[in-house]
This record gives sequence, structure tokens and C-alpha cells, in this order.
Amino acid sequence: MTAILLTGKNGQVGADLELLLPPLGNLVALDRSQLDLSDPREIRRIVRQVHPRIIVNAAAYTVVDSAETEEKVAHAVNADAPAILADEARKIGAILVHYSTDYVFDGLKQNPYEENDPTNPLNAYGRTKLAGEIAIRQSGVAHLIFRISWVYATRGRNFLLTLLRLASQRKELRIVRDQTGTPNWSREIARATVSVLHNVSQESGLLSSLEEVSGTYHMTAPGATTWFEFAQAISDEASRASTDTPWVSAATGGRPLMVQRIDPITSAEYPTPAVRPLNSLLSSERLFHTFGVRLPDWRVQLHNAFDNTQA
Repeated sequence: MTAILLTGKNGQVGADLELLLPPLGNLVALDRSQLDLSDPREIRRIVRQVHPRIIVNAAAYTVVDSAETEEKVAHAVNADAPAILADEARKIGAILVHYSTDYVFDGLKQNPYEENDPTNPLNAYGRTKLAGEIAIRQSGVAHLIFRISWVYATRGRNFLLTLLRLASQRKELRIVRDQTGTPNWSREIARATVSVLHNVSQESGLLSSLEEVSGTYHMTAPGATTWFEFAQAISDEASRASTDTPWVSAATGGRPLMVQRIDPITSAEYPTPAVRPLNSLLSSERLFHTFGVRLPDWRVQLHNAFDNTQA
């Protein structure tokens, strides 16, 4: 049975991958306490011990603002670790699946970014993630790099849960309106990943002809929105959600929503240590044309997240 190594099992996407990957093989899922990605020797030891056919790297340093002052730490996890995983995967003939970000782009393009568009990250997080991409591509390993964006989950720390918490504490909220992108539920990213791996394994025996599909793909929802519009959509869904939905209750502390007004503001009115791209839209057409996989519209994803009481 195919051995699969998953890193970052407690992260947003990693937790969903741990649920969905087992049908594809014998899954070894590790968290930060079990595999320290800042320790090169430990990475090599684990890979050689597990000897997987597939490595799915769902671990990352994702605290965007903190990366501005901790770029060395972020680089170790986001760039050095993927480079080592790629090197080890190449040596044992494994495929490496890795997640990158819309933040490798500067957001100045008017239309959705395509995979081959020039990169130009605006912040330390984006720089470290881009360095990880480059290292993987230069290693010669069979790989699938999936660029994802605006990820949220029903656990952890993210915009969805923060918005629900604040909406249960304040009557008015101020949310940025001039950053455009598409929100993506971690569950759908995990589903899409598993679908791609299933398609690859069915068509090529997993590794026999990956040269044709090995590369970088955007994996985001169709449609476009802003953080302001996303906040409004979250508020609307929450007002209709069952009051006994466990994850919603956990986010709000069991309190009812009290927000009465959400005001749009500019990025300049909400300065952050890390500069964000104004356009985070990614075209996922290459993903669809290559693997027949397409994520649901972002509003459908959000509705399904609220509708899933076990999410």
C-alpha cells in the first residue's frame, strides 16, 4: 500500500488532509511536535524512516505580520524545509505536494494571476514562500505546487473565526474593501488535492509519467470578492446558522451576534506590518484543464462550511 507522509497535520489544510488522505494509502501524519521543520537532520530522518511514495507538505510559517521581524524563522520553515523535503523525495523517487500562496505576487495586475506571471512578493512571508517554490523546482523532484489564497477553516486562527468573535462582541466593525481575492475553505482545498492525487495515480501509476503534469498550479475558488464583502457574507451565513453548531458556538463563545453595521475602509486606514497585495485573484484554469478539478464558488464553500456541523 502506498505510504503517504503528511506534515502540518494540525494546520488548517493539514487537519482536513488527515481526514481525506487515508483512502489513497497508508498515512503517516505528523504535527510540529513530531517533526520540527526547522531541523534539517530531523526532516531527513523522518523521510528515510517512513520512505513515502507521496509527501504532502501542509506545514508552513503563516503568521504574515510576524514574518516581517522573524524572516529567518519563516525562511527555515517555508524555504529551507521544502528544499530538504524535495531533495529527500527525489532520492527515493517520491512525489512532493507543497502549498504556496498568492503573496508571491505584488497584486498590481488587473486580472487574475496565471501560474507563469512574474512574481514580486511585497512582504517577508511572500519572499520565503517563493524561495520554497524555487527550491522545489530546482531540485528536479516530481512535484505539485498548489498556490492557495485567503484560506479559512472552522478551527485555528483565521478571518472567519476572528470575524465571528468580533461580531459577537461589537456593534460596528471596520473591514478593508480594497483588497480583492477569493476565500477558500480548507476542506475544499484538501478535497481538491486528494482528487488530483487520485487522478494522477489512476492515470500514471502515480509516478511513471509525472513529468507531464509536474509543476505549479493555482488552487482557488471561482469568483471574486473583498474582505469587506466576505465579512458581510459571513455575517449573513452566521445569522442563519444553527445556534448549536459547535464550531460557531466556539468562535462566538456561545454569544449571539450583536454586530449591526460593517463599514468598508481602505488598506491605508488599517495599516499592518506586512504589506498585502491589492489583487490576490488567481486563475485556476490550468488545474481544471490538467486534472479536471475545480473548487466550488467561494460563496458555496462558505455556505457549506456553515452547513457542516462537524466541520
